[in-house]
Amino acid sequence: MDLLIKNLPFILQGIAMTLSLALATLFFSTLIAFVLGTLATLRFAWLRVAVKVYVELFRDIPLIVNIFFVFFVAPLFGLELSPFAAVTVGLSLWGSANGTEIVRAGFNAVPKHQWQSAAALGLKPYEVYLFIAGPQALRSILPPFVGLLTLLVQATSLGALVGVTEFFKVGQIIVERTTMMEGWNPAFTVYGAVLLIYFVICSTLSWFGRWLERRLKADRSRVAPGTPVVEQPVTQLP
Repeated sequence: MDLLIKNLPFILQGIAMTLSLALATLFFSTLIAFVLGTLATLRFAWLRVAVKVYVELFRDIPLIVNIFFVFFVAPLFGLELSPFAAVTVGLSLWGSANGTEIVRAGFNAVPKHQWQSAAALGLKPYEVYLFIAGPQALRSILPPFVGLLTLLVQATSLGALVGVTEFFKVGQIIVERTTMMEGWNPAFTVYGAVLLIYFVICSTLSWFGRWLERRLKADRSRVAPGTPVVEQPVTQLP
């Protein structure tokens, strides 16, 4: 415990790097996912096929291979990426591929009559997505997206393999430094603390995802379909 307290600033720095990496990845994954997920619902077959190829490609490649490919191959094309940037790109490609499927499924969950009614009113396609389908699709999109964030937090530990000083890498450094300088191995204590903190972060996100899903279901069922609406009589003014 004294070892953890002594290295607390270093540990907090690693946790901050992990959260920064997860948030950066979530931002780019969300941006790409909403663009591609929307394109996957359009009527143009070639667009749907192109999105499908992207999704299957990056979902089927192991994350570690994806990160190594970006980190070691990008310099061959003149792109000198820092370890943080390389891991962000690698995770964002994987995260956006999974997020695209979530967004596509969310839009497909919107009842068909909503699309037909919006088209009958003469709304433009972007207006239908922004004001009609989008708000309804978010009910189905948000809970699994929180689950995706949990997976991205777990996947940030792969950044240690290319030199990102995130939380797992900090634990490795503390173990190696203590073993070399003090002559004893604190692996059980350090990695136990790493496991516990990862568990707290990810279980909190999982709990939030379940709470959000229950909340959205409750809002959706508050007014049941087919419930008759009683109109109040209008009082005539004298």
